[in-house]
Amino acid sequence: MPRVKRGTVRRAKRKKLLGLAKGYYANKSKLYRAAKESVDTALKYAFVGRRRKKRDFRRLWIVRINAAAREHGLTYGEFISGLKRAGVTLDRKSLSELAVSSPAAFATLAKRAKADAKAPARA
Repeated sequence: MPRVKRGTVRRAKRKKLLGLAKGYYANKSKLYRAAKESVDTALKYAFVGRRRKKRDFRRLWIVRINAAAREHGLTYGEFISGLKRAGVTLDRKSLSELAVSSPAAFATLAKRAKADAKAPARA
């Protein structure tokens, strides 16, 4: 098997990895092995974080909707089920935005949800 020295390839690989580790503390930005471990961990957390972000935002939207719904005498569950029965198909993100930016529009939705919360479900 022929001998391979990997001159420029090795340098490019290390340079790329140390570039990713730029700004890390102490040896983690200077030495290859420590930098590699840190970058691997950082990339793992970034991957997990992109999925966590979706959960965290949904939780935030639900908390906001719940707070706004309770101002109108409804719980979150009653509000959502009332909207479903009324045929309103807004998602939680837009409901949350309405609750924060325009409480009057949210109040009309809450009124509709309250009216349809007690009514039987439509087909």
